Amino acid sequence: MIAIMGATGTIGRALVQRLLEKGVAIRAVSREPEKLQKQFGDASRSMVEFVQADASDQESLRQAFTGASQLFLVISNSPNQVELESSIIQIAGEAGIEHIVKISSPVFDPKSPVSVAGWHMEIEKVLSTSGMLGTVLRPYAFMQNLLRFAPTISAYNVFSGSMGDTACNFVDCRDIADVAAEVLTNREKAGCVYTLTGSELFSYPQIAKKLSTLLERPIDYINMDAEVLRRELMEFGQMPLWLADHVVEIQAMSVVLPEKPTGDVEHVLGRAPRTLEAFLLENLENFR
Repeated sequence: MIAIMGATGTIGRALVQRLLEKGVAIRAVSREPEKLQKQFGDASRSMVEFVQADASDQESLRQAFTGASQLFLVISNSPNQVELESSIIQIAGEAGIEHIVKISSPVFDPKSPVSVAGWHMEIEKVLSTSGMLGTVLRPYAFMQNLLRFAPTISAYNVFSGSMGDTACNFVDCRDIADVAAEVLTNREKAGCVYTLTGSELFSYPQIAKKLSTLLERPIDYINMDAEVLRRELMEFGQMPLWLADHVVEIQAMSVVLPEKPTGDVEHVLGRAPRTLEAFLLENLENFR
């Protein structure tokens, strides 16, 4: 039995679907299991057990993990992430979990300190000393996050950031889920750290050019000073300060620490990662 936390998230939903295709028994852990069950429909009921638990409620987690041998661990980033995930790892070990697959972040680097990456580094240390088998997935920027630009692209033909013309790694969340499914069902590929990217680098101006071609109208990228971007995210994006800081920090990281694709997705899956152009084509109506 595989317990899945974060089954309502973009990666978690894709992972549940992939494991269903593989015929694997799943326990989907959610604060609102009834809502989750509706998302997957009646066809999933024979293969998926939907259980209620909260990341901050230790007893509900203990009950959710009991009887499972593996755990997929992802929760939304938050300032109390280290405390929550460390507790989850401890409870999982006490409940008999033998293998945890954790979604982490690109490795922390003092040259461009990203606070959330530092939190994940601490959690990875907890996992490595837990006595359980640990597999760590470190994805770069999610292609799905580009959809947050859709409203301004649709309305004004522009989107903004603070990376200039720096190229960035992007990865489709479905590839992350596919890698997670593989390491959860193939023990030979478990127990490693995988850095997950697509096969190509793209800058925001290059993405604007691609969208211009696909949409058949000019799309512009506006580069902002980091402080201006932070203020925009808080005032118009309604982000809390820590989250706005995170967005600014990861864009600064891309500038300070040049990125390059890895072959980890292809190594695990035996196929190339999904392409950014295919993702944009698939979601083109969102940008019209």
